[in-house]
Amino acid sequence: MEALILSAIGVGLVHSLAPDHWLPFASLAQAQGWSRKKLLVVSFLAGLGHVGSSFVLGVLGIVLGMGLVHMEGVESFRENVAGFLLIGFGVAYALWGLKHVRDHHLHFHKGEIITFWTLMAIFVFGPCEPLIPLMFLAVQHGWSGIWLTTTAFSVTTVFMVVAQSMLAFMGLSLLPQRSLEKWSHVMAGGVIALTGLAVMFLGI
Repeated sequence: MEALILSAIGVGLVHSLAPDHWLPFASLAQAQGWSRKKLLVVSFLAGLGHVGSSFVLGVLGIVLGMGLVHMEGVESFRENVAGFLLIGFGVAYALWGLKHVRDHHLHFHKGEIITFWTLMAIFVFGPCEPLIPLMFLAVQHGWSGIWLTTTAFSVTTVFMVVAQSMLAFMGLSLLPQRSLEKWSHVMAGGVIALTGLAVMFLGI
């Protein structure tokens, strides 16, 4: 059991290094002028929803006696849909940003709320691919084993999502803000779209 928990921690660390787990949040936070506290809360909730959705599917698969191959097929489908949604969101946000460039006096408060919830929904819908196989491996240890394995993986993943989002945000804050402010939304959308493309087609 100890080896499985350590494996869950290690897999969580490696899995959450993927840029789609933190770069979109840091980019959006920089473009929309979030505080560090807001970024912390948003990335924490998104990370929680990210692992939570796969946990629910994993529990259903175990309870209903579904095979791991079937569950991985479901997760693969979710991954493809989430990837294309992330790309589409990035492109749409960049186009929205171009409107801001043309008239930077426009206020898009409502639009910013919509983009925030859209990104949250994409992240929650996106699968946490390694979690379900870990849960199936833990079945031999009963529900306590499943819970311990899931907790180890989830805590690691959520911590990494938050920590990397904060580090990337602080790094972006070092860039010359005044000269880039006009294009911040366009660049954020571009970064998010490129992140989706990299994850979808380069397997990052």
